[in-house]
Formats: sequence, C-alpha cells, structure tokens
Amino acid sequence: MSSKPLQEKQVPTILSRKIVAKSRLLRIEAIDLKFSNGELRQYERMQGSGRGSVLVVPMLDDNTMLLVREYAAGLHNYQLGFPKGLIDPGETAQEAAVRELKEEIGYGAHELTELKSVSMAPAFFSASMTLFIGENLYAEKLEGDEPEPLEIVPWPVSKIDELLAQDDFTEARSVAALLLMQRWLQRKKSAAAVTSATVR
Repeated sequence: MSSKPLQEKQVPTILSRKIVAKSRLLRIEAIDLKFSNGELRQYERMQGSGRGSVLVVPMLDDNTMLLVREYAAGLHNYQLGFPKGLIDPGETAQEAAVRELKEEIGYGAHELTELKSVSMAPAFFSASMTLFIGENLYAEKLEGDEPEPLEIVPWPVSKIDELLAQDDFTEARSVAALLLMQRWLQRKKSAAAVTSATVR
C-alpha cells in the first residue's frame, strides 16, 4: 500500500510574513497567502521554538505504565498524562526523552521505541512532538523546572479503558500515545507467539 497522498497538492505561496505578537515561548505570525486557484487569504499561526518536543510512555515492567499528574495552566486544573517536554538546544529527540523521564519520574530508559511524530492543531500551530515508549528503566533523578513535585501514578496496562475514562486524562497527545502503545504491545505479543511456535 502506497504512503503517498492520493493527490499531490500545491501549497499556497507565502506573499508576506510578520510577527503580530510574541511571548517568552511563542510567536504569533500573520502570513499573507496566495492559493493555487488565485484566492488570497491571511492566516495567523503560532510558532514554537522550532526544536520540537517529546512524550514518553514509560514501562516500569511489562504490565505497568508510569504517568504523572501535574498542573495544566490552560485548563487551570491537574491533568494526568505521560512525561513530556521540549527538546533542548543541541539535543536529539532520544536524548530529550531520557532527560524528561529523569526530571519527571526519576527514571532513565535503556530502550526507546519511536512510535510516531504528531502535530497539535496544525491549522494554527507549527510544533511537532515525537512519541516514544521507554523500557528497561533505571533509577536516576535530574532536577527539572516544575514548581512542585509531580505525582507519579503507576497504571496497569490491563486497565487502559479505565484510564481513557478518567476525567483528568484528556490531553490528546497522551491519548494518542496510549493507543499507539496498545497497538505496539499487540504486535510485540504476536511476534513473541510466532517465535515461541517456531522454537517448538
């Protein structure tokens, strides 16, 4: 099956760009566009650091994930999700993933499996996030930038449906990572079953 889009689309031509607002972390840019059919439009988009970010599903063992509960300013409440953060200058996504684990849950990971690179509200936001699974964890703590200690919440893999039903588990990228992790586990079990049958 081909991974190419069904029809190649010509992206609009950017006629002009200007920053209309900015903060410590974000810039809002107005862009004047000309579409291939001649239509002119102005869009606004948020630009992040350009370095991207990471999210990791840490597996304490084959049956237990680790989540964190932390304050979410956008919703002004506490949300349950997986460790995540920005990639620092000079870091690879893998290095950032291990660092974030050490800062947020006090573990590193000897094994990282990349699941997918995802975007958030791509019509308005240019940032991307790489999702990982972290396995073979080892204890190591780094000082993070959180204003208070994060609550670490172990969660059984067998209770994924209960996690999806949690009122405080709503962050779309954590939900996507959870479902991708579930598919990854199914493939891993299927491969193990085939290997076991072959050995016999």
